[in-house]
Parts: sequence; C-alpha cells; structure tokens
Amino acid sequence: MPDGKTEESRKAMTLFLLGFILFTVVFSAFGQLALKMAVARPDMQAAMQSNVSDAVLAALMSPLIWLGLSIYGLSVSMWIWVLSKTDLSVAYPFVGISFLVTMGFGAFVLGENVTPMRILGTLLIAGGCVLVGRSA
Repeated sequence: MPDGKTEESRKAMTLFLLGFILFTVVFSAFGQLALKMAVARPDMQAAMQSNVSDAVLAALMSPLIWLGLSIYGLSVSMWIWVLSKTDLSVAYPFVGISFLVTMGFGAFVLGENVTPMRILGTLLIAGGCVLVGRSA
C-alpha cells in the first residue's frame, strides 16, 4: 500500500473515529443536561423571572452552568478534531444521535414526559444517522 498502512489498520482507525464521534456527541449532551439542571433550580428560576442583570449574575454564580459550558466547550474542541479527520457530510448527521441521548436524559434523569410521537420522531432521526453513516 502506498501509505504503508494495512487494510486492518485503516478499519481500526475508522472504528476509532466512529467511537470518538459518538463519544463527542454524548459528551455534548451531558453539557446540555448540566445546563438544564442549572436553569431548573429554584434560585435560577427566580432570577430568570426577575430582570436580565439578576439572571446573568445567577448564571455566572452557578457551578452547574459553568460545568455545562465547560463540558460543551470541550466537546466543541473534540468536534473540531473530528472535522479534521472526516467529511462534514459524514460527521454531522451523527449529531442527530444527541436527540436520542437528550431524550433519554430528559425521561430518566429529569423525569420529563416523553410521548410516543416524540419517541417516533427521535427514532426516525437516529435511523437517518445510521443510513448516512453506512453510506460513508
């Protein structure tokens, strides 16, 4: 092979990249979960109902907001690496998997009501991600 890599090493790298993409998407969803948990706290809700300066101050003082932003920022950094390794049209549809993860977080962590219609719509998005991934 011209680049010195065997077919097996190419496959391993592809599996690594796929795993890294999935990890990045799930990690980003954890950031969203932390942000949602932060704004759901009673003190944050009160600040949000007050005025803009109270809301901004409450957000700046919230450890969960900072955690969510840190996780999200790190996931963006990891995503930039992903984009350097594969086509945008291949990588980006996997972001749709975050719909499944965040729906699961909403239902099982936050106790949100997840309707059959929402489940169906989310599964259709995930199915599209699988189709795009298989086309790569």
